[in-house]
Amino acid sequence: MPTSNQAAGHPPPAAVSAVGLRKTYDDHTVLDGIDLHIPAGSVFALLGPNGAGKTTVVKILSTLITADGGQARVAGHDIATSPDGVRAAIGVTGQFSAVDGLITGEENMLLMADLQHLSKREGRRVAAELLERFGLTDAAKKPAQSYSGGMKRRLDIAMTLVGEPRIIFLDEPTTGLDPRSRRTLWQIIRDLVAGGTTVFLTTQYLEEADQLADRIAVLHDGRIAAEGSAEELKRLIPGGHVRLRFSDPATYRRAAAALHDVPRDEDALVLRIPGDGSQRALRAILGRLDAASVEADELTVHTPDLDDVFFALTGTTVPNRPEETTP
Repeated sequence: MPTSNQAAGHPPPAAVSAVGLRKTYDDHTVLDGIDLHIPAGSVFALLGPNGAGKTTVVKILSTLITADGGQARVAGHDIATSPDGVRAAIGVTGQFSAVDGLITGEENMLLMADLQHLSKREGRRVAAELLERFGLTDAAKKPAQSYSGGMKRRLDIAMTLVGEPRIIFLDEPTTGLDPRSRRTLWQIIRDLVAGGTTVFLTTQYLEEADQLADRIAVLHDGRIAAEGSAEELKRLIPGGHVRLRFSDPATYRRAAAALHDVPRDEDALVLRIPGDGSQRALRAILGRLDAASVEADELTVHTPDLDDVFFALTGTTVPNRPEETTP
């Protein structure tokens, strides 16, 4: 149900906003004016080739480093003038696990509870709840170095949640995980957002962004090359079409006449109509077929995927897909 602001046409409040963020290292400009508006309770994915500056954005927004220019607010706090306010509202899971392998999963959780200044009783309660939520209760007393990659990542995120952050930055959280562990983490992220948490995700796995993100931005040469939902980004790239297949040659010919000059496959009785797959485009095609009293046996919409979008916007090859590894 829309909020009163949404009903009145106002955009939802921003969990993260930025205008003109800049960062330069020596002679290399990493960020050249980044603008962001991430609504509360959503998943935002930042895509980009290696070295594009994704981690730099996360470090600036989480106050780990300072920007050279621009402004940003996180959870209502200015990152430059109220860094403590930002830190109190966020959790950060970096590319490399913060888990201490020499102590148990439970001890890692209790250590984080101490850092969050929870009482011993409250710390044990929160640790037990999160270990159960992340399916780690049975392994809680075992050294974390004995955990699988997926278990360590779940523990890492569980540790991030000890302070009940409103905004979580996940910097390439599923790198190196097997497909099953990756999908487990996807569900954890969905559950967090369903509970009102905002997730800022950086990833090189395009399927991950496609599956999780409400909005996606592609970072290239220090700037946002494009931003939108997965479907909106796919429509930026030519090559989409509607495919109509027929079983009756006479019906196929009538459809071809009704649709005029469209690519044909006479042997397969297939017509391909270039288009973006939008509702308006489909309505126009179906209107012509109805006017000619023609019905296709099969209609499918083909749109470019995020691999095509990534390549077209960055001019680089698509990041490698995750390998199948043993859990």
